[in-house]
Amino acid sequence: MESNDQSLLASTCTSPLRGSIRVPGDKSISHRAIMLAAIAKGQTSVSGFLEGADAISTMNACRALGVRIEGPNKGHVLVHGLGKHGLSAADHDLDCGNAGTAMRLMMGLLAGQSFSSTLIGDESLSKRPMRRVADPLGLMGAQIVTNDGKPPVRIVASPGLNGIDFSMPIASAQVKSALLLAGLYAQGHTRITEPAPTRDHTERMWGGFGVKVEIEGASRSLKGGQTLHGCEIDIPADISSAAFFLVAASIVPGSDLILEHVGMNLTRIGVVDILRLMGADIEVINPRVVGGEPVADLRVRSSQLRGIEVPTSMVPLAIDEFPVLFVAACFAQGQTIVRGAEELRVKESDRIAAMETGLLACGAQVRATADGMVIEGQPDASLKGCTIQSQGDHRIAMAFAVAGQRSSGVITILNTSNVATSFPGFVGLAKVCGMQVEQQA
Repeated sequence: MESNDQSLLASTCTSPLRGSIRVPGDKSISHRAIMLAAIAKGQTSVSGFLEGADAISTMNACRALGVRIEGPNKGHVLVHGLGKHGLSAADHDLDCGNAGTAMRLMMGLLAGQSFSSTLIGDESLSKRPMRRVADPLGLMGAQIVTNDGKPPVRIVASPGLNGIDFSMPIASAQVKSALLLAGLYAQGHTRITEPAPTRDHTERMWGGFGVKVEIEGASRSLKGGQTLHGCEIDIPADISSAAFFLVAASIVPGSDLILEHVGMNLTRIGVVDILRLMGADIEVINPRVVGGEPVADLRVRSSQLRGIEVPTSMVPLAIDEFPVLFVAACFAQGQTIVRGAEELRVKESDRIAAMETGLLACGAQVRATADGMVIEGQPDASLKGCTIQSQGDHRIAMAFAVAGQRSSGVITILNTSNVATSFPGFVGLAKVCGMQVEQQA
C-alpha cells in the first residue's frame, strides 16, 4: 500500500469464515526486539518479525544509529548489536513514520546517549502527545525539546541520567518501557509504578537479554548499568491483528475459524476476555510458552453476542482493539457501555470520534462520550452501505472492513494506506478465510 488514496471495499459475507490462518507478528514485540538487540553485545536472531511500516521505521532508525541489521526476510532478522554505548549519531533526523511506539521508546533509548538526536514522524504522529515521556525523562536529567508537547522531538546529548521513583498518572506501556530503557543508562535504580496493568513485553524480553527487572505489585524496578547480551527471539502472532478475525468470525453466522500461534500475554488478552463476556465462543488450544511469551491457537465460532458494561480494569488491556470491539457491540443483544478509554482520543486518530462518525453513517445506534462509547446493539440488523473516512488510521480501516461483512451494501473505506503499518497482507488473508474485502487504488 504505497499511496494515501487507496480504499477498501467491504461487503456482505456470503458464506461462513472457515480455515486456519496465522496473522503477522506482534508489532509491540517487534519494536522492542530490534531496539534491545541494537544495544546488546553480540548477535540477536529474531523470527516472526512484523514486516510492516511501523516496525520497519524502528529498524531504519537503528540502522541510522550505526547498527548492522540483516533482513527482514520472511520474518527473520539478524541484528549485530553494538552494546549499550556503541550507537553513534545519525546524519539525519530519525523518521518514525506513523509509529508512536517507535518514537516514545526511542526517546528513552536516546536519552542516555552522548550525542543529540531528532525524532520526526508523519502528519498523524506529529499531532500525538510526547510530553508524557519527555517530562519524566526530564526528571531523570534528560533534556528533551518538543513542539508544544508534540513532535518533532529533540533529545540533547546527555551528561548523565539518574534513576527516579515515578508513579505514572496514565497507564501506558510505552511510557513505562521508555523510562525503563532510560533507566539502563541511569545511576542507581529506576522504579516505575503504573496505575493499572499494561503490556509487559519489555519486562519479559529483558530476561532473554540477561537484564534483571524486579517486579513487585504494580512497580517495576531496574538497576542502571546492566549489560545486554544477544539472544534468540521468536515473536508470536499479534493478538491486536487477530482481533479483527475474532470479531468477524463471531458475527458472521456459521463461522468456525482457527488463528494460529497467537500471543496470549496476560497484559494483552483483554480483547479475548471482553468478547467472552459478550458471549463469544473462543476456545484456547495448545497453550504453550515460546521465547518467554505465552502463545496458543484460538478457535472462534459464531455466536449471539450480548451487550455488556466493559469493566474499566480491562480497558487498558484492550485499548488498541476497541475500534473493532465497537463493531462487535453493534450486533450484540442489548446495550454496550465503554468507559475509561479516553486514551483512544490520542491514538493515530481520535478513535472515539472516528468510530462514532463512521458507525452512525452505517446506520448503527451509537453515542460517543468523553471517555468511551454507548452502543445499542441490533443483533438481527445489517449495517447499510456508505463511504467511511478512516482518518488514515489502520485500526479504523480494518474495523470497518469487519463491519462490512454484516452490511446490506458496500462500505467504502477511504485513505487506507496505513493498514500496512500494522498488518501487511490484511486483504489477502481476509479473503483466504472468506471475508468479502477488496483493495482499490
